[in-house]
Amino acid sequence: MSLRSVTVPDSLASFLSSGGLVAYADSRSDDVEKPQLPPRKKVVVLGTGWGGTTFLRNLDSSQYDVQVISPRNYFAFTPLLPSVTSGTVEPRSIVEPIRRILSKKGGDIKFWEAECFKIDPATKKIHCRSNVGTNLDGNGEFLVDYDYLVIAVGARTNTFNTPGVVENCHFLKEVEDAQKIRRSVMDCFERASLPYLNEEERKKNLHFVVVGGGPTGVEFAASLHDFVTEDLSKLYPSVQHLVKISLIEAADHILTMFDKRITNFAEDKFGRDGIDVKTGYKVVKVSKDAITMQNPAVGDISVPYGMAVWSTGIGTRPFIVEFMKQIGQANRRVLATDEWLRVRECDGVYAVGDCATINQRKVMEDISEIFRVADKDKSGTLTVKEVQDILEDIYERYPQVQLYLKSKQMNGIADLLMTAKGDAEKESMELNIEEFKKALSLVDSQVKFLPATAQVASQQGQYLATCFNKMKDAEEHPEGPIRIRAEGRHRFRPFRYRHLGQFAPLGGEQTAAQLPGDWISIGHSTQWLWYSVYATKQISWRTRALVVSDWMRRFIFGRDSSCI
Repeated sequence: MSLRSVTVPDSLASFLSSGGLVAYADSRSDDVEKPQLPPRKKVVVLGTGWGGTTFLRNLDSSQYDVQVISPRNYFAFTPLLPSVTSGTVEPRSIVEPIRRILSKKGGDIKFWEAECFKIDPATKKIHCRSNVGTNLDGNGEFLVDYDYLVIAVGARTNTFNTPGVVENCHFLKEVEDAQKIRRSVMDCFERASLPYLNEEERKKNLHFVVVGGGPTGVEFAASLHDFVTEDLSKLYPSVQHLVKISLIEAADHILTMFDKRITNFAEDKFGRDGIDVKTGYKVVKVSKDAITMQNPAVGDISVPYGMAVWSTGIGTRPFIVEFMKQIGQANRRVLATDEWLRVRECDGVYAVGDCATINQRKVMEDISEIFRVADKDKSGTLTVKEVQDILEDIYERYPQVQLYLKSKQMNGIADLLMTAKGDAEKESMELNIEEFKKALSLVDSQVKFLPATAQVASQQGQYLATCFNKMKDAEEHPEGPIRIRAEGRHRFRPFRYRHLGQFAPLGGEQTAAQLPGDWISIGHSTQWLWYSVYATKQISWRTRALVVSDWMRRFIFGRDSSCI
């Protein structure tokens, strides 16, 4: 076949020069399928408390398909619940709608007001039930699948199976609980003011019992005392002298998690204020009209009461109990996670806050592997220098080692490790496996469990969100300590709780604070520190303004006593 020259007509040349060819190419490119991005991993968050909300606020939601499930559609600033019971702060001032929080994140984050009642880790599905609507079957149940599940459902009040507690006592875990207590206090005063009651019946109605001498119970008793003395005594002058507040604690002292100086001050102050503190008493039964207590010295006693608030610790929610049975944790009190907040023996499931506790890995469980990793020359013995070469990784993986060294209670190897730098003779000393085990045999006594507080849950939520945000990068560039039982490094550094201090409001504009560095502060100045910290910690400017205005209103007009 011969090649012939072709003359291009003028009209076609004009078409090409005017960009017709480019337009044709563009139209052809539209027909080519664009490469689709891989689907985002689905992250399901159960709960809108401190852990769940902090996780959501810090999570890069553009990387994941995020779904939130909770029976309440708001976040509550729970440390101010005792203030709600006395009318110092209004309930709506301490809550922020969860949808408003999510809307500030941008992206397509879904929220469903429902309650999870079953987790199926085998199929990675959760069973939920809505309280605000029903499906075609009429039961409001639906399934949600997940790639990652973050359990942040908190805990319920622990009644220790004491008869009559659920039926006759108030709890103080939710905003609704605080509202019920507030109404109940006013009902007690109104009943005591009725004309047909005798004095014994009035005393019974005005006897307020608080069971549990922890921070919540103590703060509620102090808040109630202020409410009675500063406001209700003026409104109910004929019965105000009959009011009695009792605080019952099974231990020998109240506020046992605080420094003894704070404990002693709180007990002395409550004594001066007329609050009856009964330590060493265990409540064994609660009936409609009386509370029965046991004391080794006096035996069983029964006291009549008008209202009782039960604040004695936390218990696990029923569906979490069932979930623990499925994954082999049936004998535990709460969910066990590792140092990265991953639920043990459960792929893709994390837990934060009161519903879980970190099961810190013991040094003695891995002592042989630690020895193997440190023994780089495979000599069967360790020098101090070899141990020091991996000491930072050991500190990070097993924080109890550093705590033990700092306590200066370790003999032999501890003194050696602390003084070996720059001493060639000591660095050349060698330890066999048995000597190494003996040196570290008591290290695990420094393993500590974290308290069930908002501070812990918030820090865990922030840590977990940071891990999720760096998930892809950490696969290629791990930043954690060396793996003792495998090759390479862990993707992330383990979670470390940083204690920022704790408050104990004691009424009368006095607060006790235990801050880092063993700094104890008690008095009126600490109350103003409490005001500033709690105002700063509010989740939005809206709630911050509302809480501060409530405090100002109380200073000017007093607390509201209406039964609303």
